[in-house]
Amino acid sequence: MKDHFGREIDYLRVSVTDRCNLRCTYCMPEEGVPPLTHAQILRFSEILRICEAAADLGIHKVKVTGGEPLVRKGIVSLIHDLKQIPGIEQVTMTTNGILLGEMYEELAEAGLDAVTVSLDAVTPESYRRITRRDELGKVLASLETVKERGLIPCKINCVALPDTPDEELGAIAGFAREAPVHVRFIELMPLGHGSGIERLPEEACMKRLFPYTGLLVPFDGILGNGPARYYTAEGFRGKIGFISAISHAFCDSCNRLRLTSEGFLKSCLYYDTGVDLRPALEEGGKEALRAAVRAAVERKPLCHSFRKTENEEKRENTDRRDARQMSQIGG
Repeated sequence: MKDHFGREIDYLRVSVTDRCNLRCTYCMPEEGVPPLTHAQILRFSEILRICEAAADLGIHKVKVTGGEPLVRKGIVSLIHDLKQIPGIEQVTMTTNGILLGEMYEELAEAGLDAVTVSLDAVTPESYRRITRRDELGKVLASLETVKERGLIPCKINCVALPDTPDEELGAIAGFAREAPVHVRFIELMPLGHGSGIERLPEEACMKRLFPYTGLLVPFDGILGNGPARYYTAEGFRGKIGFISAISHAFCDSCNRLRLTSEGFLKSCLYYDTGVDLRPALEEGGKEALRAAVRAAVERKPLCHSFRKTENEEKRENTDRRDARQMSQIGG
């Protein structure tokens, strides 16, 4: 399935909930956001119908996200059922890791192909400052389970911020030294609550990592489904990666759609445009869903506008940036 710009669209990110057991400073306000009601979020049966229709059109990879996906009851059964859909070759998940350790064996048995753990700090003080919660011990215990059991390939995502101490960044990179875990440093995107927070550009992050990783040598291979650029470091078992949507935009190779937990199919993380799939779900037939997915692909823009101000966007009459929080978007 190709869009108007010739990009192959084969990857669907599925948000199963807008709820989260953390309150990260760059993601949402301290009091959180008004949660969707149970009636507003998609039922698992509806998610499966959407994924079946998407698979018919060429979606081969599904990433389960949130909010925090592991807080939704029955998530293991959804992973199992997604794996049974013809055409779906890979089902992965992004999690904050708090509940991962206790659910690890079940997720492995359900067939989860890979997991990405979000971790922005490794000291209790820094972790509490960023997440506003005291859950670091559970996350580190989950990562130890991942390391010891080795049943599900793992990556670690770190949103690198200017005020993150160098030793914290170095310690997070160190997970790739000790185990075959790839660690990616993410450039904060100006969406939702993160719009007013200063970002750490990739080059600055790499410079701060140098005392802990040594020279980072570009890696030419392909790892995973996303836009990360990977590097090798001497003595490291895993790779170091960077996902930099602003300083190194990757829109020309974007291969994804995003399904929010209430059934809105977004063709770009940045914009608030897309297709509401609920009417197609209510219509009942698979062809209506396929047509709605095609419509979302047809609306996929050439690129985001993270570098533009809201006034510039208004003057150019472009689509509007999505003002919701990342937990609501399912980014």
